[in-house]
Amino acid sequence: MPRPKPAAAGGGWLSGWGWDLMLGSIAAFYAVMAPYTKVEESFNVQAIHDILYHTYHIEKYDHLEFPGVVPRTFIGAFVISILSSPTVFVLRLLRVPKFYSLLTVRLTLSCVTLMSLRLLRVQVKKKFGHQAEAFFVVLTAIQFHLLFYSSRPLPNIFALALVNLAYSFWFKGSYLCTLRALIVAAVVFRCDMILLLGPIGLALLLSRSVSLLEAIKCCISTTLVCIGFTVLIDSIMWRRILWPEFQVLWFNSVLNRSSEWGTHSIHWYFTSALPRSMIVAYPLCMVGALLDRRIVPYMFPVFLFVVLYSKLPHKELRFIIGSIPMFNVSASLTASRLYNNRKKAGWNLLFILMLGAFLVSLGYSTVTFMASYNNYPGGYALKALHEADSSVKEKMVHIDAFTAMSGVSRFCENEYPWRYSKEEEIPIEEFEKRNFTYLLNEHRSIGGYQCLFAVDGFSRVKLTPQIPPLSLVKEPKVFAHGNTRDPDILSLSWPGCP
Repeated sequence: MPRPKPAAAGGGWLSGWGWDLMLGSIAAFYAVMAPYTKVEESFNVQAIHDILYHTYHIEKYDHLEFPGVVPRTFIGAFVISILSSPTVFVLRLLRVPKFYSLLTVRLTLSCVTLMSLRLLRVQVKKKFGHQAEAFFVVLTAIQFHLLFYSSRPLPNIFALALVNLAYSFWFKGSYLCTLRALIVAAVVFRCDMILLLGPIGLALLLSRSVSLLEAIKCCISTTLVCIGFTVLIDSIMWRRILWPEFQVLWFNSVLNRSSEWGTHSIHWYFTSALPRSMIVAYPLCMVGALLDRRIVPYMFPVFLFVVLYSKLPHKELRFIIGSIPMFNVSASLTASRLYNNRKKAGWNLLFILMLGAFLVSLGYSTVTFMASYNNYPGGYALKALHEADSSVKEKMVHIDAFTAMSGVSRFCENEYPWRYSKEEEIPIEEFEKRNFTYLLNEHRSIGGYQCLFAVDGFSRVKLTPQIPPLSLVKEPKVFAHGNTRDPDILSLSWPGCP
């Protein structure tokens, strides 16, 4: 009786939903361990909060008081709010703190992002085989940024879900659907997706995958529908006729105002952002284009997208995060080739080196996670303040800009007797004349207030002559102050400030 053949790489339980469970568990771990959000996410997280808790009372929405530099669309916030609303409704009935609604929202968004990644994974399996699928998942799992960002309510992440969908259509051969997904991403969520739509659309035309007439009809019809939809929804929410992404395009590209938030060299994406985010997959993806020519027609347009984006002086990893899944596909082909030839002379050493690089990548991702875990001192400070004062006396907390930018959102606020102020540009000497109960800010000492405790935040990574060779350096970032005119505050036990 013939012996059964061993399962191929990627077979057994670690296939299909098993891969999704692995990636989902890692993404959920990141969301639970680092639940707070930063300034880049503030619009969408506040919008989701307001949709869930204020519903049609738009006059109470945060964006009317703090509109931000440029308006953003509410469509992504509506989608996540609708999907998470049943769970949030139950949590509200049980009077569970709003913080758990934030976790619900984050996990819901992660499910949407990972579902789009699953569709891409399925097409990778069909086009390149089980081993390429397996290494695609493993490389994604040992990278930090893609799964960490998957639950963060950024416009870039809403666009990422559509980009993953476009890639899956592209591999499948549904070329018009590829264009439609990218157009929705560009028109509604991130106008800079035009830089990805252009190279992919040109590649489809040059390969005669679509005709020029088909492409024009598809692009015009989809664009008009998307513009109409976003203008309808966002004009209602912003109370003026508005196409948000057009204003973003004008602000960032025409006026070039984004450079006010910092600039990087033209090669930064290729020499810093991608190496840090992809780690071992970065060199593997370059080799993949040489070993397997099937990936070149897909990888080259995405490579051009990063090249084009490099022209803009203001750079952040999240701007090009949509390129990482395609680069991971190319890297998985290299890893698969090394795996298949691992018993051959010369190849076995390369395979062992690759496995060692996998471990290094995992270690680097762990250090990066620890840094990110300590990067939300504002959220931790507000949580500690809530836990320290359980009295029923009304309390007013002033939250300065830095604290709000480093973890505080409306999901972090408690109900009465707690009240909150985010009034901006108050001179430091003015606080003594105000009747705030507590202050959360970046100042160590303020007249009329006693420093109650401080929360450390990540500062830098330090090399050490020991194991592990990297250690995190933390320093006090957010300080909690209590009003000295309130004897009830001073009677509580506080750890004090360094």
